[in-house]
Amino acid sequence: MNRRQVQVQHARAASPNADPKDVRAALLSTAGGGGAQLRGHVPDRPEGVVLVLHGGAERGSNPVTWLRLAVLRMLPFATALRERGGDRLVVLRLKNRVRGWNGTRQDPVQDARWALERIRRVLPGVPIALVGHSMGGRVALLLASDAGVAAVAALAPWIEGDTRQPRPGTAVLLMHGTRDRMTDPRRTAIVARRWDESGADVRHLEVPDAAHAMLRRASYWHRTVADFVSAELLGRARPS
Repeated sequence: MNRRQVQVQHARAASPNADPKDVRAALLSTAGGGGAQLRGHVPDRPEGVVLVLHGGAERGSNPVTWLRLAVLRMLPFATALRERGGDRLVVLRLKNRVRGWNGTRQDPVQDARWALERIRRVLPGVPIALVGHSMGGRVALLLASDAGVAAVAALAPWIEGDTRQPRPGTAVLLMHGTRDRMTDPRRTAIVARRWDESGADVRHLEVPDAAHAMLRRASYWHRTVADFVSAELLGRARPS
């Protein structure tokens, strides 16, 4: 039995007697996050969970709303993932409490850890994929070694020295536009090369002429992430 078959077996065995309505209510409850919230698609018997992480700023204490551009930018990714995963994938978008990374406070990391803890409690054993853009990509790469994380897609990630190599068996997709002026595609390439040389399962894609907002060839970004996540969580073959 391979890794993906084991993941699916665990997912199907998780909380077999749980009422799907209770699972949905527990995942999407606004309680306990201190302003961080989850929204998304929760099917009855999921085989995987995708946590979508939005971008932000280096510093900022202003509360984040669901209508903020950085949050809305991830909605098409969530839609593509839901369409690809159907009733097999939970797709959750996380809204952070505040806008900034804020130095050693690492506010978005705290929010993502809160979300992961909730997911693992409500759906124990179900494999998780992290999909993050910019600051969200930095969070995803920082949490790539966390328990239960089976795949990470970091899009135009903000790369700093806190990036951690994923656990063996965790697949990583790194995508960056060649015309990005907000985050550095060269740093992404360096991380990809270093991890590849160390034996990690990493795929690095440069998107020609694309900038930070991922508007150029937008459907390619969305489709590539949906293909990657569904293949890693559900074991589907990638299109040729």
